[in-house]
Amino acid sequence: MLKPISDPSETVSDVVLRQIRQDIISGVLAPGAKIKLEQAKERYSISVSSLREILSRLTTENLVLAEGQRGFEVSPASRKELEELADLRTVLESHAIGLSFAAGNLEWEGRIVAAHHKLADAEKKLLAGDRSRTVDWVRYDWEFHQAIVSACNSATLMAALSSVFDRFLRYHMLAQSFRGQPVVNDHKLLFELAVKRDIEGARAVIRRHIQSGVEHVLKSGRIL
Repeated sequence: MLKPISDPSETVSDVVLRQIRQDIISGVLAPGAKIKLEQAKERYSISVSSLREILSRLTTENLVLAEGQRGFEVSPASRKELEELADLRTVLESHAIGLSFAAGNLEWEGRIVAAHHKLADAEKKLLAGDRSRTVDWVRYDWEFHQAIVSACNSATLMAALSSVFDRFLRYHMLAQSFRGQPVVNDHKLLFELAVKRDIEGARAVIRRHIQSGVEHVLKSGRIL
């Protein structure tokens, strides 16, 4: 079921694009799966011509592959891409941290506090075994990392980081398991370093955080 258009400036195509993107990242549309246009037309309530345009747009993010006359398929998952995304995310997020910590004001700090509060609550419930909070955790995880770099004053950097973050997140969703206490500890430390504006300390945590994420995904055995 499609989410309703919440932004008056959004078109039906924008909503469908977001939904297909979410379905790929969450694993509803599995890596390598063929996207059959007639079935997708019914699922997303949109014309085939608009669907082709949307899927073509998603090829620019490497979430979808165009197969010439054979149609489209969800991009496959691979260890190589996971490691490339980890390297790129480390570079982008580390750079954004430096810019954001230098320019952040009281409102920026407030966004970080609020985002970490929601994330920590979801993580507490996940650690207690409530797997129903996984969807919340996915959203709050990005909101927290986004809040930390939100004062970087670069829309281009934020857009690039958001795209890489989502593609990296797809691998964690494929692993189908929560990383547990270590990731909670990383987020708490990152929160403390952000409030202190400790750029190098935060960058060190991000490097470790991302690399441990790669190791967690590979250990799951779901990515070859």
